[in-house]
Amino acid sequence: MTKRMIIKNVILGIWSWAIPFAVSFLFYKPGGELVVPYSTFKSAIMVVGTVSGFYLLSRYFGFVEDRFILNGLIVGLSWFAINIILDTIILIPMMKTGFADYFMSIGLGYVAIPVISTSMGYLLEKKLKI
Repeated sequence: MTKRMIIKNVILGIWSWAIPFAVSFLFYKPGGELVVPYSTFKSAIMVVGTVSGFYLLSRYFGFVEDRFILNGLIVGLSWFAINIILDTIILIPMMKTGFADYFMSIGLGYVAIPVISTSMGYLLEKKLKI
């Protein structure tokens, strides 16, 4: 992986965290109270994360020329780590919760990132072999 690809990976990974985080503020009153039920909030943020994640992954794979499965695994694990790290630094203190509670509520959902990115890589590699 070239330095250019590493930089793209990290920047897009930060965006994969920042977009849902920014959108989440639309669901809170200025005092920090949710304006919708928590289940609605969680579902909406999951949709935002999925749509933005697919878009960002398509941008990333636009720069990939070969070894799509490996690149999918690398980008997926990188973005998983980036999301967990940024949540640990920013979100967990805002939530005033422990890591275990956070991970069971939110962090576990990030496991989907490497699954989706590796699957995209598999499909791209399979398509190119046809």
